Order: sequence, then structure tokens, then C-alpha cells
Amino acid sequence: MSPASLLIASILILRQDAAPPAGAPSEAPPPPPTPTSSPPPPAELGAENAPAAGEIDERLERAIARGLDHLAAQQAEDGSFGSGRFSDNVGIVSLAAIAFMADGSVPGRGRHGEVVRRALDYVLAHVTETGLIAGETGHGPMYGHGFATLFLGEVYGMTPEDARVRDALQRAVELIVNSQNEEGGWRYNPVPYEADVSVTICQVMALRSARNAGVKVPASTIERAVAYVKECQNPDGGFKYMRNAGGSGWPRSAAGVATLFYAGEHDDPAVERGLEYLVRQAMPSGGSAMSQAHYFYGHYYAVQAMYLAGGDWWSRWWPAIREDLLEQQTASGGWIDQQQGGPYATAMALIVLQMPKRYLPIFQR
Repeated sequence: MSPASLLIASILILRQDAAPPAGAPSEAPPPPPTPTSSPPPPAELGAENAPAAGEIDERLERAIARGLDHLAAQQAEDGSFGSGRFSDNVGIVSLAAIAFMADGSVPGRGRHGEVVRRALDYVLAHVTETGLIAGETGHGPMYGHGFATLFLGEVYGMTPEDARVRDALQRAVELIVNSQNEEGGWRYNPVPYEADVSVTICQVMALRSARNAGVKVPASTIERAVAYVKECQNPDGGFKYMRNAGGSGWPRSAAGVATLFYAGEHDDPAVERGLEYLVRQAMPSGGSAMSQAHYFYGHYYAVQAMYLAGGDWWSRWWPAIREDLLEQQTASGGWIDQQQGGPYATAMALIVLQMPKRYLPIFQR
């Protein structure tokens, strides 16, 4: 997958390196701009780090603002989100913080800067001596560890002055590297025994973010992870849960394709087969699939895969998932997932809906 652009200054500073607009026919070249004219804004040109024309409108902006305000209201004083069995899950805290960072906030700065700061303090408070990031009642801690490491990587990439973040990120990466199993993947616990595609993508994204931020990641770790993921692809283009025999499922297939993109395998035939499978099995359609298990998880990865694929893949997928999620937003501004809870669903939906903003380093081509 192609390397993401590293933002080391304020996240509010965007690159303006858009491609120039298409030229007029050669026999009638356009006149040079007059002193009073100005170039089209990045949104019209589809700049690398700004929304392209038509990707974001006022309706979407209002929905995002409502969603962020709703999610902010769910944060407890200690920085966690929600209540019940997932209230101390570092993965959900990290995903929620990433949703605010996707709008331009960083710890202590931006409209929701204090929300992100409290989330960061919460995650740092749950870094153990081994480097594992886990809540008190975390089950299958490598999911949460992967998302938390991704969050730390994005924070460090945007605000590299925090030594606490650097230290925690380095130790978290070391734990991921050391717990990779002989097949090349990871599973629920930080031990190198079993592996599955779902947990593996969490670790690959975390490693990618950390490497973007300047943390050393062994190339062999990524190479082995890519080999494992490819071995999990079925002939139909989808991905099975583990390397041994099994059927394809679209949420884990979205994760599998995203894994290949983030590891730089964007020209591999496995990627196109996976994208075609996703279009056949998971093209958003008016909320009809919202009741499916792992809906938000699947579309969190699917939208990344389609964005990184670009072209027709993105131009077809983005309007469909945007409408799907907008139709399902509740009157309070959030989204609902009966299994994982409202903060998780809301964070995932907001991350998907803010992909065109291109603020986060991990989501930049």
C-alpha cells in the first residue's frame, strides 16, 4: 500500500498540491489569469488533503457536527466513553478520539481538543509494563491494543512533541512485532500462537501509522503479515477468518483488502479480486444491511479500501455509504450497534463519513 503523507505540524495546515484542472483544446489555449482572478479552491480540484467536489455538502457537515457533539457528550471524566461492558475498552476510546481527529482536533487544540486530550490521557494510563494497552476488563486485548496503537501513531504524527506518546508508541509497536505468530498474523492475545485476518489488520494499520510517524518497524514483519493475509483469500475474492478452510465474509474481506493496501500491495491481483467481492456482497443500499453483524466494522475498512483504490471504486462506493449512514443517524445525533454499543457505532460512522476530509495521516494516499 502506498505510504501515507506524514503531517508533523498542525493538523489544520493542509497541503495544496492539487493536480491542475484539465486544459482546454490546444487550438484555443486558456488565457492567463488576470490579477483579480484566483485559482479554484482545493475542493474543486480534488486536492490530496482536501475534499473533492461533491464529496461533502452542508447536509453531511451538519450530520457530522451533530454526531461529534453527541459522541463528546458520552465521554466520562476519566476519558472513557459510554457505559456497561465496553466502558473501559481502550479500542473504543481510541476510535472515538480518531473520529474527533478526523475533524481536525488534536489533544488540547481544536473544537474538540479537550475530548481528544482526555482520551489520550486515558489510553496512556492503560499502557502496561509490557507495552500492552488494555483496559481492566479487556477481552481479547489485541483488538484494543491495535486501535490504541493506531491512535497513538496518529497523535504522534501530528503532534510529535509529546515524549509520553513516543515512549508508549514505541513499546506498543515492540509488543506487536514480538507477538506475531509463525504464520505472519495475530490473534486475540499478545502471544505468537494463533492468527486471524480481523486482528491482523488492526496490527498492520497500527504498524503503518507508527512507521509513518517515524517509529522503526521491521520490513519483515509487514512482509510476513502480507503473506498471511494473501493465504486467507478464497477463490471468490473474499477472505476466510483464518488460514485453514472457511467461507468468505464481507467484513473480514474488507479488512483483508485494506491490509494489502496498507502494506503497499495495491497492484497485486488479490486486491482487485477483493474489491470486486466487496462490490458484489456489501455495496451499501439504503440501510438494508445495517442489521448485519459487524456492519460498522466492515464499512470502516471497506471505505478505506475503496478510497485507496480510487477511481470508479471510490466514486461509486462513497455516495452509497454516505447515504446509508446518514439515513441511519438517530435523532440524538448518534448511531446504534446492539452488540458493541452506541459510542463504538457513532465513532465508526463518523470516521467513515469524514474520510474525504483527509486530515488523518493514515487515510492520506
